[in-house]
Amino acid sequence: MGRKKQSVLDDLMIAPWWVSPMVAAAAYIGLKYLVPIFIPDNPFFVGMKTAGPTVAPYVAILFLVPMPFAYLNGRRRRRLVDTHRRLSDIRGLSWREFEEYVAEIYRRRGYTVKENLADGPDGGVDIRLERDGKPHIVQCKQWKSNKVGVTVVRELYGVMVSEGALSASVVTTGMFTEEARHFAADKAIDLIDGAQLEGLIGQPATKHAQPTQADATVLDCPRCGSALVRRRARRGKMAGKEFWGCSSFPKCRHTQNE
Repeated sequence: MGRKKQSVLDDLMIAPWWVSPMVAAAAYIGLKYLVPIFIPDNPFFVGMKTAGPTVAPYVAILFLVPMPFAYLNGRRRRRLVDTHRRLSDIRGLSWREFEEYVAEIYRRRGYTVKENLADGPDGGVDIRLERDGKPHIVQCKQWKSNKVGVTVVRELYGVMVSEGALSASVVTTGMFTEEARHFAADKAIDLIDGAQLEGLIGQPATKHAQPTQADATVLDCPRCGSALVRRRARRGKMAGKEFWGCSSFPKCRHTQNE
């Protein structure tokens, strides 16, 4: 899928509207007052030192330009979720709308959200999340008939490990293969299919309620603070049954039943 090159202005357009005036104020103060103080009196830097206060208002105005667009984009994303509450409606979204839809759901659940608009390889990451200083990554697959296979999940797991993310999620309007679910069962990967995505809409985030499948990246382990993930017992009297385990296993062996 095609993506445009991402810039600071692109980031501001999809950020909350109040981020633009904060960035504009910081740029103005930095160029107007800090640059003349901290730039050394050196012929090589004299142009920067004198130009900073002059361009400060223009740079600030430039960073204010995305503010109305960010406000309107925020309203549009909220309306997108509010008016598409059934799976049949969600499947009618374009790939870009689907990514915005998923991003808005996580935003409502208390995450800081950064959508990926950049051109070129993204490592399979469509949305980057942060909550309580902990990074999470999300890949969106708007597949209506095809099942998401293990290759997609395995590649995202590799990105999760290389980036040091606490957990990863694959969100699809379709389904996952058994091989994909088996691979993710003992890892900090949450597989959210169409039915589970439908259940996320309007569901408030909480750290203390009993977890659901879609809450695997939301709840913390009560022992170490890592994410809880759904796993399937492979042997013993619980063989074949699912339970919740700590993503830091084997360092932490906390488990809890459904």
